[in-house]
Amino acid sequence: MLSSLMPQRKEFYVLLATLSDRVVAGANATLRLLNGLGNNAEDLPTLVAEVSLLEQAGDKIKAEVITLLHRSFTTPINRDQIHSLVIELDGVLNALEDVARAVAMYNIKESTAEARELASLAADASMRLNRAVAGLGEKGRRPEIIGFCKEIEEIEAKADLVQRKAITKLFDGSSTAWNAVKLSRFYALQEVVLDACEEAAKTIEEILIENS
Repeated sequence: MLSSLMPQRKEFYVLLATLSDRVVAGANATLRLLNGLGNNAEDLPTLVAEVSLLEQAGDKIKAEVITLLHRSFTTPINRDQIHSLVIELDGVLNALEDVARAVAMYNIKESTAEARELASLAADASMRLNRAVAGLGEKGRRPEIIGFCKEIEEIEAKADLVQRKAITKLFDGSSTAWNAVKLSRFYALQEVVLDACEEAAKTIEEILIENS
């Protein structure tokens, strides 16, 4: 009975790392989706479905972590921080799914250079988030994890600049009103992905501070 109340430290870390793996896969699928628009390089509906399946897998992992929190007497790190991190990682997947679905919803036939850059930045941030999460169970990797979190914040700041530049370009008179509106909304959805990555990185930094 006691062993069921006190899971191995690695159990939480493994689940969080598995969830962050899904985030990376979702970001990469979304990047391939944006890069493939107008090129017929890949089966775009299949990529949208792939992102949705990854989001569903993320929901299952999130539920598993929350169940484990409820039945665990002790946790390797603050249980509220574990809860926050799993919710934020799942939030990245939700945001990626919103981007993928918006391609069809907004009838986007071709991507812009800015959309592709935002997708690439999201993939970069997700990769660093994955590496940061993977190192949480190892105290010796604290400086490395802090570095990844700082890089995520820098990527998010760069994405802000890309988004502002993209929206300014939309309203310079070279685009139709409808195209400007739909792409500005699409860029906003992409920015949510980067914001969600940054929020998760901040939680990881809080975990490191509390456990230093």
